[in-house]
Amino acid sequence: MSEDGISSLDIESLRADTPGTLHNIHLNNAGAGLMPIPVLLAIKEHLDFESQVGGYEASDKRESEIRAVYEALGSLIGSDPENVAITENATASFIQALSSVSFKAGDVIVTTRNDYASNQIMYLSLQSRMGVELVRVPEDPLGGLDVMAMEEAIHRRRPKLVAVTHVPTNSGLVQRVADVGAMCSQRDILYLVDACQSVGQMPVDVRDIGCDFLSATARKFLRGPRGVGFLYVSDRALDLGLEPLFPDMRAADWIDADLYQPAHGAQRFENWEFPYALVLGMGRAAEYAIDLGIEAIRDRAWALAAMVRDRLSEIDKLQVLDRGIEQCAIATVSVDGHNSSDLVASLAEAGINTSLSTREYAVLDFDDKGVDSAVRISPHYYNSEEEIEQLAETLYKIVN
Repeated sequence: MSEDGISSLDIESLRADTPGTLHNIHLNNAGAGLMPIPVLLAIKEHLDFESQVGGYEASDKRESEIRAVYEALGSLIGSDPENVAITENATASFIQALSSVSFKAGDVIVTTRNDYASNQIMYLSLQSRMGVELVRVPEDPLGGLDVMAMEEAIHRRRPKLVAVTHVPTNSGLVQRVADVGAMCSQRDILYLVDACQSVGQMPVDVRDIGCDFLSATARKFLRGPRGVGFLYVSDRALDLGLEPLFPDMRAADWIDADLYQPAHGAQRFENWEFPYALVLGMGRAAEYAIDLGIEAIRDRAWALAAMVRDRLSEIDKLQVLDRGIEQCAIATVSVDGHNSSDLVASLAEAGINTSLSTREYAVLDFDDKGVDSAVRISPHYYNSEEEIEQLAETLYKIVN
């Protein structure tokens, strides 16, 4: 930490490395972070190379660089490269993991009231089509899953799968995923963690979490490109022979079911076709975050979000909706008498990027809070304190 208590990072240099900061105040990193120059160059360079030698030829010639992406992603989350699969996005990763579990009627999925909307829809689909039972553990009074209730649900219901979103889309909440991992490990229960909002803004170590699957994306706090993500698969899941409903076409002896063998390691969870420019961009984004230090990134991003909450809580009629003992770099607010969609549009006109969160994104969470929508504000380490002040001043003028 520096003398001002908010960062040990060279913010001026990082902002110079981020061209987007010249044009907008970007406080929508939970949607898509601004890519730094090294990530942009990695993408552009490979696209240029493809245009010169051909797409297949370019990937063949860049085999070592592509393999280094797996190594960077593994280093980022505390995994061996062989346990990492590249996917289209975090949702695709989640689907690949979920589809690998052989559910049957009566099997139980234990989850929380804060899992991402698309995940909840998948659970409900399994419930409708296959007779799987869905159990959502209650909330702790301070926000987040009730750990004792989770342990009781796991002990009594013996679920086929436990699934938890590490950082939900709203509320600044950080779920206690490592506590849940310990419970699952003790009972040999499969454990799936959605880390699409946590990778890149805070330390994420699959060994500490104890998960069998962890899904993530490049485009959010990792500051990579859109259209690519990754999935971690544990050795235990691989040893169990788990593979997705539609496995990798590179599997050996596929023409004879008796001889079929899944592809090596986590690659069985991949599709064959990749946008390699984006893959290389994601790898560079992982290296960029590692070079800066994930702890330093977390400290600054979370301090800026705390500053957002402090400053905005001073504005009359504005309600900060965040909950949880530990709060991250996502702040959500609503304003009495003002439509959140209009607020987001007014901020955009002032050159401030935020995001609209509606009830459809988090039905249970929003119903508990009695709101239909919210403004989601997600700073990152390259944002400045002056930008937070400008956000507060602009919102004050809009609502008064």
